[in-house]
Amino acid sequence: MSENTWLVVGLGNPGAQYAANRHNVGQMVADELASRLGATFKTHKTPSRVAEGFLHPGGPKLVIAKPNGYMNTSGGPVSALLKYYSLPVDRLIIVHDELDIPFDTVRLKQGGGHGGHNGVRDVSKATDAGDFTRVRVGIGRPPGRQDSADFVLKDFSATEKASVPNLVSDAADAVEAIVEHGLVAAQQRFHSPA
Repeated sequence: MSENTWLVVGLGNPGAQYAANRHNVGQMVADELASRLGATFKTHKTPSRVAEGFLHPGGPKLVIAKPNGYMNTSGGPVSALLKYYSLPVDRLIIVHDELDIPFDTVRLKQGGGHGGHNGVRDVSKATDAGDFTRVRVGIGRPPGRQDSADFVLKDFSATEKASVPNLVSDAADAVEAIVEHGLVAAQQRFHSPA
């Protein structure tokens, strides 16, 4: 594999009933990235669907993946993809929903704890490393006393839905910025006050 190849994994759950859930925003970002590259998801030898393409002619190659299993078993597919493409963990970008960030906000980080996110926890365990790059897509905290587990498995609210395309687009821009300019430059762009 070329040294300019990146594995981008959008976390989520399989099936139409989960497709528009907050928990699936990582896969929405994966769809957006594939669409920008003109690539389509195909079944793969690993337990994932994969779309591949170049960011621009002569530019970095993106391997965009959506694991076939449920969120809390994301580690196995991610580990299999890294092995299949012979990529080190520092070429892995995980895109996932984040309760601890306000809705409509994107934050980037490398390493750190899983913050109770079962998908991130499983990837950390399966790769023996928590130092992959993460594009954290803010979904905010549940209102009132609603349980977090119920909240993430619900679709975005009617008011939020208007902002979701921009949020997904921003997160896809963040992935491209990391790949093209590095994490620090991307953080400076996406973490600065608007």
